[in-house]
Amino acid sequence: MLESLLAFTLVLTRISGFFLILPVFGWRAIPIRVKVAATVLLSFFFAFIAPVSIDVAQVSTVKAVLLLASEATYGLALGLIVSVLFSVVKLSGQIIERQMGMTMANVLDPMTGENARPLGSLLEMLFILLFLGANGHHMFLLILSKSYAAFPPGTIPTVQTMTSGVITASSAMLIAGLRLAAPMLAAFMVLMVALALLARLVPEMNILFISMPVRLGLGLIMAGAFLPFVNGYMKEMTHWMAKVLPL
Repeated sequence: MLESLLAFTLVLTRISGFFLILPVFGWRAIPIRVKVAATVLLSFFFAFIAPVSIDVAQVSTVKAVLLLASEATYGLALGLIVSVLFSVVKLSGQIIERQMGMTMANVLDPMTGENARPLGSLLEMLFILLFLGANGHHMFLLILSKSYAAFPPGTIPTVQTMTSGVITASSAMLIAGLRLAAPMLAAFMVLMVALALLARLVPEMNILFISMPVRLGLGLIMAGAFLPFVNGYMKEMTHWMAKVLPL
C-alpha cells in the first residue's frame, strides 16, 4: 500500500510542478478546484501507464524526499520552458507598445491578475485563442507522456540538461520576439526618419504633437498586419519545444 502511494505521489509531484506555471492551466483565472481535479485525474492516468523505474519497497524516507524534490524540479523545468516559449507574442507586443509610446498604459490582466499593457495582452489573448482552437492544449499532455516515456517516475534528467533547456528557451524567446517585432521596428524607424525630415523642412510645425497620433495609428495598422505571423509562430513554437525540452 505504501509503495503504491509513493509511486502515485511521484507522478503527482511532477504533474503538479508542470501545471503550476504552465500557460493557460496555471493562470489565476482558473479555479483552484479545477486545477486540483485536473492534476489528480491526470496523475491517476499516468500512474497506471508509467511504471516506476525503482524498487519502491527499498526506498528510505530521506531518499523518498529527495525523489519528490527531483520530480518537482523536473516538472517545474518543463513548465518553465513551455511558459517562456509561450511568452514570445506578449514580448513582441511590449516591444511594439514602446515604439507607440504606450509604456504608461496599464490594464489588469484577468488571466494572471497582474498589470499588463493593453496591446501585449490583446495579442496574447488572440494567440491563446488560436492555440486552443488548433488543439494546442493536447501538446501539454503529449509533453507529459513523452517525459514519462523518457524518464519514468523516480528518474529525471541531469541538472545540466534541465538548465540548458531553460537557458536555450530563454534565448529562443528573445530571438523569436525580436524577429516577430522586426517589421514593426523597421516601420517605426522609417516614420522617425520621415518626421525628422518634416521637422527640418517645416520648423514651425509641432512635430511632437503630430508624432503621437501618427505613431499610435501606425502601431495599430502594423498590429493588424502582425496577426498572420502570430498564427505562424505556433509551428515554430512546436519546433522549439521539441528541441529544448529535456525529454
